[in-house]
Amino acid sequence: MDKASVARFLLLALLWGSSFTFIKVSLEGLTPGQLVLGRLVLGAAVLLSVAALRSVALPRSAQVWGHIAAAGLFGNVVPFLLLSYGEKTTGAGIAGVLIGATPLLTLGLAAAALPSERATPRKAVGLALGFVGVVLLIGPWHESLGSLGGRMACFGAAVSYAIGFVYVRRFLSPLGLAPLALAAAQLVSAAVLQAVVTPFLDWRTPHLTWPVTASIVLLGLFSTGLAYVLYFRLIGDAGATTASAVNYVVPVFAVLVSVVFLGEHVTWNLVAGGLVVLVGVAYAENRLGNVRARKTGAV
Repeated sequence: MDKASVARFLLLALLWGSSFTFIKVSLEGLTPGQLVLGRLVLGAAVLLSVAALRSVALPRSAQVWGHIAAAGLFGNVVPFLLLSYGEKTTGAGIAGVLIGATPLLTLGLAAAALPSERATPRKAVGLALGFVGVVLLIGPWHESLGSLGGRMACFGAAVSYAIGFVYVRRFLSPLGLAPLALAAAQLVSAAVLQAVVTPFLDWRTPHLTWPVTASIVLLGLFSTGLAYVLYFRLIGDAGATTASAVNYVVPVFAVLVSVVFLGEHVTWNLVAGGLVVLVGVAYAENRLGNVRARKTGAV
């Protein structure tokens, strides 16, 4: 990667890693439903603006919008809500590390649901190793990371993200839609779905202090909207494989930001579990072999 791509890569990891701290602070004045609705509306506004500036048209087919709505449900609404409810009783750092299991879960679900993503011994070993890390992270014996229910909700968010990715691969990727159009449409559909369900969720009058207001604005405009733009730019400049490697760095930033700004503690199972998950994903995706090949000059 050139220097500009490296800068975008690190900025994207910071934005996604910071989102867990923004969620934690936003919950001081907003309910989970209000938080998710605000995040989606702001993120959709950013992507619609960028799409308009670049003259990228949104899909028009009703059938395509149906698939986009399903992708928005599993890729945005459900995981955003689970993260918001989960972080009410657990930390931002552990939430970020648990979300780091998303590529692992995606590999497993894709192998089961997509004919083109067949299971291999390498994937099986990587998945088994990764789930050992998940058990260490959830650690029902460890109370310093917050409630078990909160950690399970955050892990459920990772599962939902994985379902969303597999759904997009199965039903939307073959259509050849422009990535920006798909992302903008997905956030719009997710915002509409969240607007429908929010009145039925717990509600209280928002308490918009400066930290809460700044957090929800940063979460929506930057960690949701701008992050998508950076991600697709990175794919275009450095390739999808390199761009997806940001998932290895996001948990690190999630922990660092939560420690610096929230004073959260780093426990042994947070570090050990996170490392085991990342190694499991790296082995399943054969990234460790690719790194060795690059170091030795192999092709």
